Amino acid sequence: MDTHHNVLIIGGGNAGISLAARLRRYKVEDIGLVEPSPWHYFQPLFSHIGAGAAQMKEAVREQRKVMPRGVNWIRGAAADIQPDENAVVLADGQRVRYNHLVVCPGLQLDWDTVPGMADAIESPFGTSNYESRMPTKTWELIRRLRSGTAVFTQPPAPAKCAGAAQKIAYMACDFWREQGVLGDIRVVLVVPTPTVYGVDGVDAVLERKIAEYGIELRTSTTVASIEAADRIIRLQGPGGGEDLGYDLLHVVPPQSAPDWLKATTLPAPDDQSGCVEVDPELLRHRRYPNVWSLGDAAATLNSKCGGALRKQTKMLALNLKAVLDGNEPESRYNHYGVCPFTLTRHTVLFAEFDHQYRPMPSIPWLNPAKERRWAWALDRRIFPQIYWHLILKGRA
Repeated sequence: MDTHHNVLIIGGGNAGISLAARLRRYKVEDIGLVEPSPWHYFQPLFSHIGAGAAQMKEAVREQRKVMPRGVNWIRGAAADIQPDENAVVLADGQRVRYNHLVVCPGLQLDWDTVPGMADAIESPFGTSNYESRMPTKTWELIRRLRSGTAVFTQPPAPAKCAGAAQKIAYMACDFWREQGVLGDIRVVLVVPTPTVYGVDGVDAVLERKIAEYGIELRTSTTVASIEAADRIIRLQGPGGGEDLGYDLLHVVPPQSAPDWLKATTLPAPDDQSGCVEVDPELLRHRRYPNVWSLGDAAATLNSKCGGALRKQTKMLALNLKAVLDGNEPESRYNHYGVCPFTLTRHTVLFAEFDHQYRPMPSIPWLNPAKERRWAWALDRRIFPQIYWHLILKGRA
């Protein structure tokens, strides 16, 4: 038999939990949340864990302990959305009907789209902080390496917090420098963009850090394939193909919306990533007015990151509450994005920007293009507490 909720949310990550909590604070009743995982992760800490500056126990909680009170946790996986029938079909065949639907399942990691990449991370020399089981492995590989070649790769868009692919490279170099072995390690950083990141001022700081560490930067370059058994990564860049042997490989795979979501009618017909088609400022579906989306699986214009999500959550909650009360949505998302670059294991550069990668600092008089120790304390110590105790409770 079908069940029904006034508001149904797909996804129990940052987006789903923080939105549900904020809606409850706005007195919205009868909220259901679909999420199969018993664990909830604060993924921004994965870079710090991979660099030996944090422990996994700081980045994980039981899902039941972060679920907002008054929200019905539907412990299953979504398999289909039938927007014309206002229904979601779960993997076990159960149908859940809704008045309003919020789609925020995040992105899937498409390991198999790059030949050999899945095998590479399972080998003794490969890893990825984008898998929750691997940041501790990353740290072991970094800690043990004393000479050889280390390769770090960043995937093309869409990607969640793409800058995290670079953070671990900088922190690894800082550790190797502290250990006195950086000069014996060849470090290669591979990015798909024409410049190291694309934000004015930020690029200059990153380029200085890259030069300081002696990193070889490959721009406009992607991973074509990996031979895990031979420890060879094949790159494709402006000059053609390049094969590199490696002793440590940190890779981040291409990403897209979950396959089941791609198969629905919610993505735009020409969107190969399969993300939900929304008005990028209202976060409301362009064709189904009772469907909303935010976070990584929404086809917004901004860089996909937690800082962007925090602003999206507040304005979507306000708009959804307005519609439930019979009013028109008025809040607008301003395309804000942010990436805290950990340039050492003690300093951070906050890159804040809009959808066109123009600087968008939260504090206009503060020079954003500068690495700071207090910013590291904010990113490493304070933000995790804000996340667990405020954001997930709809208070920030």
